[in-house]
Amino acid sequence: MSTSGWALLCAASVLLGFVLSRWAAAHRKPQGPPEEATEAAEAAEATFATLHVAARAAPSLRTGLNRGSAREAVHHLRALLGADAVAVTDTEEVLAWDGPAGCHRGHAVRHARAALAAGRPLTVAGDVVACGTPGCAVRGAAVAPLTVDGRAVGTLAAYGAEAGEPLVRTVAELARWVSGQLELAELDASRRRATEAETRALRAQISPHFVYNCLTTIASFVRTDPEHARELLVDFADFTRYALRSGGDLTTLADELHCVDRYLQLEHARFGDRLRFTVEVAPEVLSVPVPFLCVQPLVENAIKHGTALCGGAGRVRVVAVDAGPEAHISVADDGLGMDPERARTLLGTEPGDRRDGGGIGLSNVDVRLRRIYGEDYGLVLETAPGAGTTVRLRVPKLLL
Repeated sequence: MSTSGWALLCAASVLLGFVLSRWAAAHRKPQGPPEEATEAAEAAEATFATLHVAARAAPSLRTGLNRGSAREAVHHLRALLGADAVAVTDTEEVLAWDGPAGCHRGHAVRHARAALAAGRPLTVAGDVVACGTPGCAVRGAAVAPLTVDGRAVGTLAAYGAEAGEPLVRTVAELARWVSGQLELAELDASRRRATEAETRALRAQISPHFVYNCLTTIASFVRTDPEHARELLVDFADFTRYALRSGGDLTTLADELHCVDRYLQLEHARFGDRLRFTVEVAPEVLSVPVPFLCVQPLVENAIKHGTALCGGAGRVRVVAVDAGPEAHISVADDGLGMDPERARTLLGTEPGDRRDGGGIGLSNVDVRLRRIYGEDYGLVLETAPGAGTTVRLRVPKLLL
């Protein structure tokens, strides 16, 4: 299991163990006087309050450790600890402070460095007594490191009247939970970086031969049919603008199919009537969010490895239908087809591996679909030698 996976399990187990213990105490049947029922009700209320505060702190922590997220979370962390003041630091400075203005904040960086150097939770006392704030009752602090993938990235510090063992244990457990949220933030960021890299790879896959063929085809119409040449230039500009755009990982099915239509028009100009295509789309699914460049690569593969191998003669059919909570999309060709084992190999090809020549687009789309929606949403290939190829994908209408 990956480090990020262990982070998720650790964060969940810490919070789940705490909640279960509180739940058990709250729901234990009273065996004595009515006072025990009152205690059970109070315990249940405390459990709810703890979960509520933790839920409010988690979203900001899931963005990573920075000044903005620390400031949003520190008040909730102080409520969880019940401390007089709480500080969240990185390895160099205080990112957020919740407590009396100026009280011990100047010491927080020194306390953080001590905890980071020790590599474990520790208590601080004595030097925090003279903070200079009138009426300050703080006499100690408990400081625990925050870690991501085993690397210390900051600290969580709680200041109170005493810095005994109970406070240290509480701060240490809360620091583990915060670290788990930061691990998940790092995992989210890694996934985003991976998806962005795969999208960049797919953009880079736009073949120079395709560009050359398009421009050559357009040039052939400049004298014989200038109006058609102009239309093809507009199609080429629309296609490249979409394929090379900078934006998010998702687009609408309508935009994706517009790109597909431009691509088909350009290929039809190249192959003429030897290439026939149809696009059938249910209006209900046009607004469905889909991964950027998830259909066009399938159409490209259908033409390049389905019909082009037959001299550019063949039919490509794109269908998108409404399937209740999902949109179902298929791209079919009536080309040579392939052995099912080779189809499985194509989907198993790493997106960056170009040795298979043609499976890169399929594997790239397959990987991105699984990463965004889950393992059940990969591509499905239906093919056999001489029977053409159909590639199916499905996407939820609502991305949770």
